[in-house]
Amino acid sequence: MNSRNASSEIGTIDTGSSTPAPPYIGRFAPSPTGPLHFGSLLAAVASFLEARKYDGQWLLRVEDIDPPREVPGATDEILTALERYGFEWDGPVSYQSASRDAHDAAIRALVDAGKVYRCGCSRRDLATAPRGPLGTIYPGSCREGSNAAEAAQRVITDDVPVVFTDRLQGPQTQRLESESGDFIVLRRDGLVAYQLAVVVDDHLQEVTHVVRGIDLLDSTPRQIWLQQLLGHATPEYSHIPVAINRLGQKLSKSHGAGAVTLERISATLHAALGMLGQDPPRELLGSLPAEIWAWAAANWDIEVLCGQTQIPHDPEALAAAENGLS
Repeated sequence: MNSRNASSEIGTIDTGSSTPAPPYIGRFAPSPTGPLHFGSLLAAVASFLEARKYDGQWLLRVEDIDPPREVPGATDEILTALERYGFEWDGPVSYQSASRDAHDAAIRALVDAGKVYRCGCSRRDLATAPRGPLGTIYPGSCREGSNAAEAAQRVITDDVPVVFTDRLQGPQTQRLESESGDFIVLRRDGLVAYQLAVVVDDHLQEVTHVVRGIDLLDSTPRQIWLQQLLGHATPEYSHIPVAINRLGQKLSKSHGAGAVTLERISATLHAALGMLGQDPPRELLGSLPAEIWAWAAANWDIEVLCGQTQIPHDPEALAAAENGLS
């Protein structure tokens, strides 16, 4: 049963649980930087159905660790949309901000192990640093120490390839030191960086499978690197193709993607399944959301997305939602 109450179980690096973990624990982890949009709906649908296919748990975690980017009321809007679309998560909603003690403990463990260092570099300092596909490649300027009054914490990397196989995108390799450089785990403003927070929280919640958008594929090696340093298990990753608009841009808040409709839910859900390659029968357009979910659960096959990196915006499917065919 859905619950919006925050979980009180998150907060230590080692859960110490003696109860055997279920074979599949998945999660959906939206950031409250705006309402739920269609691109995020696709990730929610895929992760939810994949968890249910294996009789697993599907957890809902709000990643609220970046207050300057958060939009007031966005969390409630996201939860309301998920409820209206018929998602059923297991246990209470968890909030990443409640894990701050665990994040700090993980950083202390990295400090004690000599795996991080203080970095006082500003964006101006890095303006001439080399750039690669992942952005600025940190040149290691502060590896020998920094006396800056305000400093971030960077984790030390090397060029031994981080190798993993994504279920949908196949074998992946990244050399962190030369492709991204040492990366931040604690920001200069005192906020915990996403890469560290997501690793710690996935560990705390014993997440075994991560289904998310391919835009996060390049972040995965950095997360695996932290998992290895902290002694955490690595989940199985499946990165679904990203939905793109007519300009080839990812459907996202930064590119003006609006909130999913709460009035034509059946048609929008039908369109999402179609864009995920599931080919739902057209007659389901007039069905209740529960009937669409029942069909989807019985027919879900994530393998049809293997090798796909983009999902073109489907004007006809989305027009069906806009025209109220629900």
